Amino acid sequence: MSETTTDALTEALPKVSPVARMARRALGHHGFMIGATVLGLIVLMAIFAPLIAPHDPYAQDVSRRLIPPVWDAKGSWEHVFGTDKLGRDYLSRLIYGARISLLIGALAALISGVIGTALGVAAGYFGGKVDAAISYLITTRLSMPVVLVALAVAALVGGSLKIVILVLGFLLWDRFAVVTRVATQQIRHAEYISAARCIGCSVWRIVLSEILPNILNALIVVATLEMAHAILLEATLSFLGLGVPPPEPSWGLMIAEGKSYMFFKPWVIVIPGIALLVLVLAINLLGDGVRDVTAPENRN
Repeated sequence: MSETTTDALTEALPKVSPVARMARRALGHHGFMIGATVLGLIVLMAIFAPLIAPHDPYAQDVSRRLIPPVWDAKGSWEHVFGTDKLGRDYLSRLIYGARISLLIGALAALISGVIGTALGVAAGYFGGKVDAAISYLITTRLSMPVVLVALAVAALVGGSLKIVILVLGFLLWDRFAVVTRVATQQIRHAEYISAARCIGCSVWRIVLSEILPNILNALIVVATLEMAHAILLEATLSFLGLGVPPPEPSWGLMIAEGKSYMFFKPWVIVIPGIALLVLVLAINLLGDGVRDVTAPENRN
């Protein structure tokens, strides 16, 4: 077949838009679809918690304490996941607890992402003394254990939802900074960056329109990792009594309140533990899927 005929056939074929190609790749990526579906269901559950929850998550009834879940011989459909030591419905607290986990994970990742990305891009783009100063900050931050610092701050200031978000947001920026610094160093001498400088683009314009779009895949992966990390750290702080204060239905706090009964009523720990596992796994699957779908080599 001649080149003329091949070109004619190529032109005759319907052109597929980049959005359609990306949607096709997303639908064919099993990890992305599983993560997006599970995370979407959890987000919807958190948004419509007042409509879905069968009981008030704060209502106490000691006469109904530690009722087993419905799959137990002594369970009932009135309390599908049973009740806790104060007689509060476990399913309702689990549904409302999704709000706390998602809120802390998203806001902590946002705060740390803004700080870490700004520092990393500045270090990678300017280099020299700026890079040395920011590298020193990164090294200093990496020398401090996150859990110990978070525990110390929470113990001094007091545990609350706002304090947990701020503490985690200001402690988890190092991975963003390291990744964006290296990624920026790899592309700062690229031809399109040099061309942008030659036509007089400002530093802000170069960073926003040339650098950030080209390191977006790395940022997506780091953001999902840090969101999951923040959720687990909040559960750790709440388990130790220095996170979200009671009677808020935090999943970590639910595990802490049930640790005294773990050998006799194991479901009081297993249920919120599985919820944490599913949420963190869904976030990581979604992040990996978005990275694969939006990778530069898959955009053509």
